[in-house]
Amino acid sequence: MSPRTIDPKDISTAPPAGGSGAAQAAPGRLVSVPAPADPLSSPAPGPLEAAAPPQRNRLPFVIAGVIAAVLIGLGARQWLHSRNHVGTDDAQIEGHIIPLSPKVGGFVAEVRVSENQPVRAGDTLVVLDDRDFAARLRQAEADLAVALASGGTRSRAGQAEAQVAAARANVAQAEAAAWRAHADLERYRVLAERAVVGRQQLDAAQAGAEGADAQLAAAREQVTAAEAALVGASAKVAAAAAARDQAALQLAYTRLVAPAAGVASKKNVEVGQLVQVGQPLMSVVPLDDIWVVANLKETDVRDVTPGDAAEIRVDTYPGRAFMGQVESLSPASGARFSLLPPDNATGNFTKVVQRIPVRLRFLGLPDPRHVLRPGMSVEVSIRTR
Repeated sequence: MSPRTIDPKDISTAPPAGGSGAAQAAPGRLVSVPAPADPLSSPAPGPLEAAAPPQRNRLPFVIAGVIAAVLIGLGARQWLHSRNHVGTDDAQIEGHIIPLSPKVGGFVAEVRVSENQPVRAGDTLVVLDDRDFAARLRQAEADLAVALASGGTRSRAGQAEAQVAAARANVAQAEAAAWRAHADLERYRVLAERAVVGRQQLDAAQAGAEGADAQLAAAREQVTAAEAALVGASAKVAAAAAARDQAALQLAYTRLVAPAAGVASKKNVEVGQLVQVGQPLMSVVPLDDIWVVANLKETDVRDVTPGDAAEIRVDTYPGRAFMGQVESLSPASGARFSLLPPDNATGNFTKVVQRIPVRLRFLGLPDPRHVLRPGMSVEVSIRTR
């Protein structure tokens, strides 16, 4: 657009363009004013520019579609998984907790284990003062020696057995005397019939034979008494031997050993402490014999059978899965074994889904890098088909 020249006269008579406060140009000067645009001279827009629609952003629709596809896939996977799997997070690891208690009372002489110390089966953990028990054992051994002197042994005859042998010898002697007395009596009878001996001698022979028979009977009774004394002496030997063994056991009980390999825990014993029979001193927890108890809902155990494979995830080791197997199912719900089982026959009834304990066994060897301890919380997933 080209400027045009305006006469100063025209400028003086022209109304101000900027209003009452605008400055006016001085007369006699030429001012260049842009010429108004000619609407006919500007180019008209093309037909393509006037017909093109506005562009839309398709990225939100693409993102929404991807998210929907992912959600549908996850839902389908979860649905397929739930058809042949049941699981729960109401589960924990269980194990044996073996209490260590003394069988005899006494003062503690030694404590050879510390808290949470690994022990092996047979290791001596606590030693009691054994002087009283050692004296009792010596007394029992002396009583046994006295009993053996009377009753004897298989390799050595005792006093009672010797008395039996003597009584039997007396019986043999009495039998011989009785035989001789009867033989004399028969001879005297023959001689008395021939009037060779008198009646007095025959009566004396008769009395001698009867006396010999009485002595034989007495000797046989002595054998019976000696045999009874031998039985009593043998019983005394057995009783003395039992007392000796009992004293030896009491002495052995002064040393408390680990019943199994594991970890000693909950130690409650010190040197010099007076302990009583049955008092818990500590516990031994074997870590190589553990299992899982999963409390499944009663609506989920319909298809669970022993032998079903299971996946166990321990909260202590996230991302680590342990393989297991269903070992058994409880014969009753956990509520039936509680201290106060519910009684639905009284009061208002509110139906509650019961839990059935299911026992699972770990498969494979223990992993020393992932030690499992009783009481740990786990999540269990059991494949039922």
